[in-house]
Amino acid sequence: MKTRILILAAVAALGMSLDALAADAKAGAAKAGPCAGCHGQNGISSNPLWPNLAGQPAAYLAKTMRDYRSGQRDDPMMSSIAERLTDAEIEDLAAYYASLPPGG
Repeated sequence: MKTRILILAAVAALGMSLDALAADAKAGAAKAGPCAGCHGQNGISSNPLWPNLAGQPAAYLAKTMRDYRSGQRDDPMMSSIAERLTDAEIEDLAAYYASLPPGG
């Protein structure tokens, strides 16, 4: 019981959802095709206007997508994409990009 409480506290302290613990990077890779147009095939953008996603922390990427989905962050393109994603899909995409090497 103590172990569960400590794990849940650690997850909450990191700002992660319980979905993040079950995130599937392979499922994220399968959904990442539309992202490649701006963020690059391997998560490295060729345009300085769009950020690199490869190697970013999964918790950061997931929070950013949830913020676009909720309207807390505003970008017409990203908001329209994020609003169609479930929490699990967001976590999977975040896990995928976090698993990529930062240099591409």
